[in-house]
Amino acid sequence: MKATRLRELPVAGALVLLIVVTTLINPRFLTPQSVKDLLLNATILMILAAGQALVLITRNVDLSVGSILGITGFLTGTLFATVPGIPIPVVFVIAMVVGALLGAVNGLLVTFAGVPALVITLGTLYIYRGINNAWAGGKEYFSGDRPVAFGDLSVDTVLGFPIITLIALAVIAVLAVSLGYTRRGRDLYAIGSDPDAAKLFGIPLARRVFSAFVLNGLLAGLAGVLYASRFSSVGATTGTGLELDVVAAAVVGGVAIFGGSGTVAGAAIGAVLLTTITSSLTALRVDKFWQQAVVGILILAAIVIDRVATLRAARTLRLSEARK
Repeated sequence: MKATRLRELPVAGALVLLIVVTTLINPRFLTPQSVKDLLLNATILMILAAGQALVLITRNVDLSVGSILGITGFLTGTLFATVPGIPIPVVFVIAMVVGALLGAVNGLLVTFAGVPALVITLGTLYIYRGINNAWAGGKEYFSGDRPVAFGDLSVDTVLGFPIITLIALAVIAVLAVSLGYTRRGRDLYAIGSDPDAAKLFGIPLARRVFSAFVLNGLLAGLAGVLYASRFSSVGATTGTGLELDVVAAAVVGGVAIFGGSGTVAGAAIGAVLLTTITSSLTALRVDKFWQQAVVGILILAAIVIDRVATLRAARTLRLSEARK
């Protein structure tokens, strides 16, 4: 846990420093409305990054999350438009179940077919996107097609926090406790650290990895519903390209791309950092190209730092064993 905190501290420190510097240069950066917009922009990515963290910790990756969000987002618009009076909680449940089923397809192919997750989820990225394109066609659902109360989830605040952001924080808190303090959570770390050793200790590898993909899909389904509340329209292109931002947020937040370490809280902080960078550089009128370049530099730095830390830890362990 100590190493985990060390992974998150630099990310949190960079976030605070970025906010302070930007505010000094542009005092309007931290107006109440700007803070609310910043939180809203980060909310969807926070949930997706937390789900991705579960998969990355097991030495896998899910590139289909943007497409799952697209399907469940359009499904949300469809339900409200075609089933008048449908309760909002029911829409949440339906979308999350659909997301979990799509995640289960990924999990089954990865665990039982034995095909690398990168290949499988790259394929399902296009399959799910194709399904959504065929389903939606040129149709879009707009904010007027949904209940006012549903749209208010992204408008109303509690103690200055948008309701959908509070939902995201609650989900991340539950995931953090489950990952850090339950046997299933510890099993995911063991699998990511050394799959062969985990198997020898009797950990059900296939079942645990499968559950990580299912939960990740469920969270992408939740993100799809919140996306439909947050943005004015959902259609065939909803969520396109989002998967790269999700992986970037998790990696920048300290989740090792090689598996075995990281936390959902760190992934969420990484998501906030990435969205804050975009908002900050926009407020400072920096060209969009440089915004993307900064994100790329952060990803490379996070991977290099993680690799160096891993090698140092391994060397320290070998030295301590030699002294014994």
